[in-house]
Amino acid sequence: MTTIKLLPDLLVNQIAAGEVVERPAAALKELLENSLDAGGRDITVQVGAGGTRLIKVSDNGCGISRPDLPLALSRHATSKISTLEDLERVASLGFRGEALASIASVARLTLVSRTPEDEHAWSITAEGPAVSAPVPARLAPGTSVEARDLYFNTPARRKFLKSEATEYAHCEEAFKRLALSHPDAALTLQHNGKPRWHLKPQSLDERIVAILGQRFADDAIRIEEDAGALRLCGCVGAPENASATREAQYTFVNGRFVRDRLLAHAIRQAYADVLHHERHPSYVLFLELDPVGVDVNVHPTKIEIRFRDSRAVHQFVFHALSKALARTAAGDPAQVDPLRVQQLAPAAAPRGYANERSLPLQLGERVGFYETLFGSRPALETPSPEEPDNAARPLGSALAQLAGVYVLAQNDQGLVIVDMHAAHERIMYERLKQALDSEEMPMQPLLVPVVFAADPVLVATAEDHRETLLQLGFDVAPSSPTTLVVRAAPALLQDADPRALATDVLREMSEFGASRVLTERRNELLGTMACHAAVRANRRLTVPEMDALLREMEQTERSGQCNHGRPTWHRITLTELDKLFMRGR
Repeated sequence: MTTIKLLPDLLVNQIAAGEVVERPAAALKELLENSLDAGGRDITVQVGAGGTRLIKVSDNGCGISRPDLPLALSRHATSKISTLEDLERVASLGFRGEALASIASVARLTLVSRTPEDEHAWSITAEGPAVSAPVPARLAPGTSVEARDLYFNTPARRKFLKSEATEYAHCEEAFKRLALSHPDAALTLQHNGKPRWHLKPQSLDERIVAILGQRFADDAIRIEEDAGALRLCGCVGAPENASATREAQYTFVNGRFVRDRLLAHAIRQAYADVLHHERHPSYVLFLELDPVGVDVNVHPTKIEIRFRDSRAVHQFVFHALSKALARTAAGDPAQVDPLRVQQLAPAAAPRGYANERSLPLQLGERVGFYETLFGSRPALETPSPEEPDNAARPLGSALAQLAGVYVLAQNDQGLVIVDMHAAHERIMYERLKQALDSEEMPMQPLLVPVVFAADPVLVATAEDHRETLLQLGFDVAPSSPTTLVVRAAPALLQDADPRALATDVLREMSEFGASRVLTERRNELLGTMACHAAVRANRRLTVPEMDALLREMEQTERSGQCNHGRPTWHRITLTELDKLFMRGR
């Protein structure tokens, strides 16, 4: 018969270490958090052999008094919480009281500390179950924790570690996360005696530059949003700079780095309209809320959390990022000043044309691309004003069309190349979204209804979902069991083929249902509709038509990418052109 018995303290600590200290980087994270919680603002980290031989963290924090040193190495001993109420509103990075005990159970640990009131420091060592008595030591006020030979007494755990370079990379990443969340702290990192990072106290913007580089900071979109008890700040990478990996993605909740599926989903959804499906955005985001609203006591590593009102948090983050990304327009990857857009609007229409958006369909002819953008020509052309300065035209002035696909333009910086179909598709897509959201989708009756053969499924779909079709701007109805008639189409898409457009919309509705088409499939449907209306390759455009496209791009939200996430334009600077032709050499 088996008997139940208490496990030895050392084994209990080693079991806990398996969760808290699964690799050297996890031990470093815990020690850095302790230093920051203690008020340390000048912290030095020394790592040897990727952290397996040495992890040493020294700080200038409040220190630990002599009587408390043995308790610091005991499980569930902490100065940060004492009641359930404290646990439910944790504001510190650490709170479990497990880290030092767990590390001491799998490493040769030396803890030296001195409070400002002490005449000298005190040192205590631990190796396995043996813990020494405190002895006098030399140290400036603060704490130094040194862990050597990690997993020396648990060889099976050590076998699971990766190469020295890999383990150091994880340590460096832990260092960078803590550095980003505490820009007011001076932080130094050495590996095998060689300095790798030295960060002085600085602003958040300066710290982001130091960690992620100047290029990220230059192109990043700033976030600053408040909603009641929720606040989101930081910056997100421009969609055109998205990468193939998820490396530069940092989310912090109340100063704590976390990996949270809810936040990741909200961010991904906000980028859905502007990001190619194989690319990943970069971001540094800080979410702040009342500690009562988030449970950080979910996992021993404290990297996972749970929000008490997850839906509210998701919606807040999603709308905050969507709002910021919507303020981007082609030619201005940073945030567009709304006042500047208003100032640009009167000059947006090329000379001699009205800036009107509606035009009745003509019998037997398609409305041209130019009229789709800006309306019909007035009876009398107005005098030509002076050419606007390129400073007010981020995408510059059109020069020519290349291969029937690209518009070439020049601005103050150099040459601008625009994919005319992708750009026009984004413009039409944004107009359709705005019209559908405002429930003002304009419908244009066809002078000659379009009748075409359709399979019975599409005919039944048109009959069953007539109200939804009207909401989308279509008047489509069966004229027989095998034919459909289109009597009206969305006015915004008057340059599209009514038959092909109606067929694609009906196929979407038959496959996914009307309710899903207008909710979770809405963007895909509007993207399909926009693609039908966008100017096609090999379509000859005049210079005024090309200029009209450029002006619309400058005023359209998210126009730096098409709705599939591909770029709509690219600039080659004069400096790059000079290098290409070796000018000045």
